[in-house]
Amino acid sequence: MPTRTGKYTLTMNNGPTILGFASVAGKKESEGPLGHLFDHCHTDTTMGEESWEKAESRLQNEAVNLALGKAGVSNTEIDCIFAGDLLNQCISSTFGLRGLDIPFLGQYGACSTMAQTLAIASVFTESGAAKQTVAVTSSHFCSAERQFRFPLEYGGQRAPTAQWTATAAGAIVIGTQQPKQGAKITVQAVTFGRIADLGIKDAANMGAAMAPAAAQTLTDFLKDTGASPQDFDLILTGDLGLVGSELMEELLEKDGIKIKPVHNDCGLLIYDRVKQDVHAGGSGCGCSASVLCSLILHQLSQGELHKVLFLATGALMSPTSSQQGESIPGIAHLVYLTA
Repeated sequence: MPTRTGKYTLTMNNGPTILGFASVAGKKESEGPLGHLFDHCHTDTTMGEESWEKAESRLQNEAVNLALGKAGVSNTEIDCIFAGDLLNQCISSTFGLRGLDIPFLGQYGACSTMAQTLAIASVFTESGAAKQTVAVTSSHFCSAERQFRFPLEYGGQRAPTAQWTATAAGAIVIGTQQPKQGAKITVQAVTFGRIADLGIKDAANMGAAMAPAAAQTLTDFLKDTGASPQDFDLILTGDLGLVGSELMEELLEKDGIKIKPVHNDCGLLIYDRVKQDVHAGGSGCGCSASVLCSLILHQLSQGELHKVLFLATGALMSPTSSQQGESIPGIAHLVYLTA
């Protein structure tokens, strides 16, 4: 059973293990620095489907099936799947996974969804409520733009602080047995974040809206565990981009917490900001999911990393709240991974 450490952190005593992981990405993502690490890349935005939304569902389905294959388990052996995306009522997850016949729990944490699903899947496995679980999420540039900003046909101009929603998905299979390949990657602890809202209303500056939540959750974890940033090989946020990453580091430094030497952000890793014109970096559920399920878990499995804090952030807004003049609340969830 997980035990509470401090006020906000749950420590895993049996060590839920990552049995398999996979990432699927779009064309732009395949052309970035991590393109060679994704399990599968598509060459067109519709991926052979009738709509962008259906294409995103395909991303999730492919990621889950690839992860199950790498873990050496079938869908009938999975007790529960935790999935989410950016679209209304999480339709990418619902329609993408409906054929797997696995007990389904839809999640919404905006861009923090990968950490949220992974954390909950780990707690379920640790507690004995499930033997094997799956965590998955996705995003698609075209479907997200149509819902949250403007249809692509509008030709709207993007602000310098804007981030590019990744067309990608990531999936992880969690269990208690030894993985069939690579080093044993274990979930050691999770910290579920609290909502932070400093009144940011600019939908083109998500990094600023999410940075306070990221700083708050990391501070909670460090206080709960008595750890310091230097105890970890990497503190990985996702997806604050350039603006949000600098703001988070500044907020933490005011409290005497210096993370810059060990900090990186999924939104800064997935694209080449100079060559790919993504402005402040990447974003979207699929950004942190695909970076985690390619570069980071690969480095953990190969022994290049040993202790990683995965801290995914989300902007808890909707078109309705923005149209009504509401601010953008932020959330961040943390998963502590070791190999």
